[in-house]
Amino acid sequence: MNRAAQTAEAIALPLLALAGGLLLFGAFVGLDGHNPVQVWTLLFNGAFGDAFSWQNTLQRAAPLMLTALCVALPARAGLIIIGGEGALVLGGLACATLPLLLPLPGGAAGTALLLLAAAAAGAAWIALAGVLRQWRGVNETIASLLLAYLAVALFRHLVEGPLRDPASLNKPSTLPLPESLRIGSIAAYDVHWGLAFGVAMCLLAALWLSATTHGFATRVVGGNLRAARLVGLPAGRLIVVACALGGAAAGLAGGIEVAAVHTAANASLIVGLGYTGILVSFVARHQPLAIIAVAVLFGGFLAAGSLLQRRLGLPDASVQVLMGMCFVCILASEAWRGRLGELFVMRKPPAGQAGTAVAGATA
Repeated sequence: MNRAAQTAEAIALPLLALAGGLLLFGAFVGLDGHNPVQVWTLLFNGAFGDAFSWQNTLQRAAPLMLTALCVALPARAGLIIIGGEGALVLGGLACATLPLLLPLPGGAAGTALLLLAAAAAGAAWIALAGVLRQWRGVNETIASLLLAYLAVALFRHLVEGPLRDPASLNKPSTLPLPESLRIGSIAAYDVHWGLAFGVAMCLLAALWLSATTHGFATRVVGGNLRAARLVGLPAGRLIVVACALGGAAAGLAGGIEVAAVHTAANASLIVGLGYTGILVSFVARHQPLAIIAVAVLFGGFLAAGSLLQRRLGLPDASVQVLMGMCFVCILASEAWRGRLGELFVMRKPPAGQAGTAVAGATA
């Protein structure tokens, strides 16, 4: 299969899977007595219909870019990490508690320290899954998922216990961040600077993978671990670094959610952003640049949930059903990898064969 066919397949498979997910969702709401076309129209209007919708979409897309990197970067090293939710909540917790432990300067310097602490917490947590995989043989998918549950339990214990703000009654929270340490909005728009962080991290990840020796070595390890070891690459170290970088992105997402949206660590962080990032990464085929577009699309789906609820009476969580159907279609589409490209090749025979066929027909 030539490069053009591979590119066509890489684009066509996710698009067909998304179309399949939308068709299944249309059938699902149709069984409940709703018009699928009306549901699809409201879905895209709620996501991209006007300036307010775009702002809501972009704000929801910002953390999805970062949690998707938590899956994509280890995947390029050959690991399937699904514990980004744990890195996110610990990153948010680190961001919220650092001012309680250390005196921080106000302004950009203090905010940068908060985000660095959040990234460090996430990096350490996901790197642990890589360490367990390399030196103890523990399956990284199971390890990262169990670590995510452990992180959420630790988060709840600290937020509802030792770190709880006495003034938070209905929803236990840490003390709110000082105003000088919070992340503001971009210009006059209702979109915080976390969007810029997400886009920048995706661009840096793409540059690292495609234009650096370390990124190339990581891709070699992910492509063929045995061959990488035979040529002397430090496979274990490369895998742990890839996990740490992915965890740092998810931890940064948690820190941004605290510093820009919630202003404190509480249960509002545990809304499944880490798990949605898995879907975003798989749809983007673990390509950092594609993650930007896919995160915007799924951020739009999340933003449209309230419109479906107001107009049609569908539950706000119905978009979770849509994303689940898309994920199933993406997994099913993997069975067609390699076959769809062959169809493109079969439709266009090589020039030599075509000439022979024409000559035979003429004779």
